Amino acid sequence: MDIERINDYDDPRFPREVLNQHGAFVVDGKYPCSFRIIDETTAEIDFHDYSDVTPLIENFRFYAEHVTVFCDKSGKVIAEFPKIKTFPLGVGLIQPSQFYVDEDKVNAVSDFIASGNDIVIPVMKRDGRYISLDGHTRLYYAYTRGWNTVRAFEAEVNDYVLEFVEEAKKRGVSGVGNMELLSHSEYELKWNKFCDDFFAAK
Repeated sequence: MDIERINDYDDPRFPREVLNQHGAFVVDGKYPCSFRIIDETTAEIDFHDYSDVTPLIENFRFYAEHVTVFCDKSGKVIAEFPKIKTFPLGVGLIQPSQFYVDEDKVNAVSDFIASGNDIVIPVMKRDGRYISLDGHTRLYYAYTRGWNTVRAFEAEVNDYVLEFVEEAKKRGVSGVGNMELLSHSEYELKWNKFCDDFFAAK
């Protein structure tokens, strides 16, 4: 099964809500699969063959580990995983591992996030603070809205993240509000170039 995640916000195969949540996938180049997050732990799957969704769920959970219950369009639960323990976390206690934010992504998350409780991010604890491993767009949106608290869960971390954090600190990014908001094209150019150069050097 070949699974492609759709990162665009304009794809006629998927509802806008699904695209904004990054829940759009295409299987074998032709079969669309939608994940619509209903609440903190639950997502609805829309796919033509529910007998073969395990690889899709695993792929989706790589990006959204806190979602542990999956149901079909009728509401029937088709997969369930052990619940991830989340906790409230002050935005001011978070050290980003990224230094740019995509303006288009910020606009997209504004469509489905109503409060800090809607934001669930993976983190690791280090030196009395928490490093955000993902979810920087949502964190930045929380910051701009003046929300002081989000929800978080501790997750496994790749070693390179600590190097990203050191680079962020060198650039003056010691908190969520220090990340630089860029147009989509600028973000693609600057962030992708940094990542490409970083991993090429490895």
